[in-house]
Amino acid sequence: MDKVLSSSNVTDELQNDRTVERLMLSFLTTVQCCIFFYINAIMLFTLRSKTVFCETSRYVLLFNLLFADSIQMVTSQLLYILAACLIRLTYPVCGFLNVIGVLTTNISPLTLVVMSLERYVAVCFPLRHAAVITTRNTGLAIFAIWAFSFFSSLIQISLVDFPELENLQMKEVCSGLTVFVGPLSDTYDRAFTCLLFVSAGAAIIFSYIGVTVAAKSASTDKTTSQKARHTLLLHLVQLGLSLSSTLYTPILTALSRTVIRIVLVRVQIVLYVWFFILPRCLSALIYGIRDRTIRPVFFYCLCCRLTISVFPAKGYK
Repeated sequence: MDKVLSSSNVTDELQNDRTVERLMLSFLTTVQCCIFFYINAIMLFTLRSKTVFCETSRYVLLFNLLFADSIQMVTSQLLYILAACLIRLTYPVCGFLNVIGVLTTNISPLTLVVMSLERYVAVCFPLRHAAVITTRNTGLAIFAIWAFSFFSSLIQISLVDFPELENLQMKEVCSGLTVFVGPLSDTYDRAFTCLLFVSAGAAIIFSYIGVTVAAKSASTDKTTSQKARHTLLLHLVQLGLSLSSTLYTPILTALSRTVIRIVLVRVQIVLYVWFFILPRCLSALIYGIRDRTIRPVFFYCLCCRLTISVFPAKGYK
């Protein structure tokens, strides 16, 4: 009897330790997510604080990119907390959250393509840039991006093998793997992701080559073309960061065969922050520091409207 009680106490202690660890890890990732979300929110506020940002196509597209990344960040963190706390949702709620995640994930590479083409037109066709890249056309491009992503999400949902359910309550924690079940849905997801990122990469590389060739022309502004090339390289890096999230599941699947569960959970936290949270914030930081027009306003807003000597905020009060 004593042995049974002792074994029960040890089991309870292990469960308590695991619960405490899950809560601590959830707290740490939530704090990081809140910090990154705050930075994104400041950048979004910055891009709506001045008329020049609201009427310039590349800044409007940047706003769309950051808006989608912020939604993706919040959705991912919410799903992570629910899974860490072993909270089971209903299938409709879980499906809705995962559809938002898939939708916003597709927004990033498509927006980067449009931003790259905008830089290509600005350098290679400077006389036609003002007529082609208008605020109205930019709005139509953003609408097309969201519509295309939404349509793709609907196709993936239609290919899911819906099981016969006695009730809508899930027996497992909510994730994409428990919602988008079925060989057709999985195949479509892989094919669409591959096609999307290959096409986006090709479009960015094409824009970079076009800008490089145009830079050799005597009529092209060398400074503008150099800045455009650096921007396109930055877009290519951003595309790689967006693509990194697709490596999350394969890496975890491979590690699950070689490491124990507790190690897998800890590695999962690192990969989650590295692949999902950090890339969603880098765009705001890179553009906030790199762009000379955004930089003073961004740091002014980031520092709660306190004037700092390194980045003077004259004219933004």
